[in-house]
Amino acid sequence: MRTIIQRVSECTLKVNGEIVSQIDLGLLLLCGYETEDTLEDIQYCINKSINMRIFNDHEEKMNLSVQDVNGQIMIVSQFTLHAKTKKGNRPSFIEAARPEIAIPLYQTTISLAEEVLGKEKIKTGIFGADMKISLLNDGPVTIILDSKNKDY
Repeated sequence: MRTIIQRVSECTLKVNGEIVSQIDLGLLLLCGYETEDTLEDIQYCINKSINMRIFNDHEEKMNLSVQDVNGQIMIVSQFTLHAKTKKGNRPSFIEAARPEIAIPLYQTTISLAEEVLGKEKIKTGIFGADMKISLLNDGPVTIILDSKNKDY
């Protein structure tokens, strides 16, 4: 599982011009799934994301987690995180999980985040939809997690 974490001051997700999800201070998590991903991969990415100290404390040092700042999380599935670009100029997505595998993984990701932060703190995209995401990346702070390469 790959996750892009973006610290945001605000984030809005639209489908067909309609607002589907919206958060203020918090994290946008873009989550990409592979066929081999397991519950352990999801737990790693969610626990790291929720506990990562990337919000500023009173001394302007990144020392607080999304929980510490009472923030929200928007979780969006994004298969393009598994693009292979080695050959040619057209990315290959062969390693991205097909919907029948990715949808349950995505739903599990949402459920685990809700268990920790509460349902009211978690917003989502719509799996497979053409989504338009507007965000104000705070910092900017962007972190990449890969459950298969924990040193990444």
